[in-house]
Amino acid sequence: MTILDKIIAFKKTEVAKIKAEVPVSKLVKSPNFKNDPFSLKKSLLKAGSTGIIAEFKRKSPSKGIINDTSTIIEVTNGYLDANVAAQSILTDTNFFGGTMADLLQARTVNQQIPILRKDFIVDGFQIVEAKAIGADVILLIAACLTKQELKNYGQLANDLGLEVLYEIHTQEDLDKISDLDNKIIGINNRNLKTFEVDLEHSINLAGQIPDTAIKVSESGISDPRIITGLKEHGFQGFLIGENFMKTKNPGESCKEFIAQIR
Repeated sequence: MTILDKIIAFKKTEVAKIKAEVPVSKLVKSPNFKNDPFSLKKSLLKAGSTGIIAEFKRKSPSKGIINDTSTIIEVTNGYLDANVAAQSILTDTNFFGGTMADLLQARTVNQQIPILRKDFIVDGFQIVEAKAIGADVILLIAACLTKQELKNYGQLANDLGLEVLYEIHTQEDLDKISDLDNKIIGINNRNLKTFEVDLEHSINLAGQIPDTAIKVSESGISDPRIITGLKEHGFQGFLIGENFMKTKNPGESCKEFIAQIR
């Protein structure tokens, strides 16, 4: 059983419990549900965009504790000050130490750029939940969903006004996504089954994605020069978390990083 298999099995049980306790009608009545979501596409494509999707992550299955001292408010303010294109927040508790409260808190501070709810979506309920906690974008991981689920969940997100970051790691993952035109496609450089990182992966798969899609490179980006190289292969977005979060001041680290890619 891979780490991903364990995460998905746990997530399905967790979501089933939450669904039994929280009716969808309650989520729909939440104040954030009325928000007009911020567009990740527009943020990544606008003139002068840094392209950086900066992540708040306390821990991971592969690295253990990354940062358990920086608060979500401090980091959100730091990322906004660094002029990131978007913010990503882990809401998985068991494996990544995140909570939905983190995203709710970040939304109170961040009223100007998109927030991605980074989690393992296995049920449409979580998409409604994402809107209720103030997210603008959800993550759909092709490796743990069927072709039909990707289509159905993507449609549900769009119906709710949310955008979708479709995450792939292999050609097989990419083949599951119907009609790539105008979609946001994230290539994860980290193999979710082994957690090994290979940046060449993004470059190899990028050629299979049409220019009409928006390409995002995820994981393992630790040097501003890597961004320059990825841009040459058509990437417009760069999801970075650990590189900032492993420092004492993630916001300041992000600011310094961005200053070197401009």
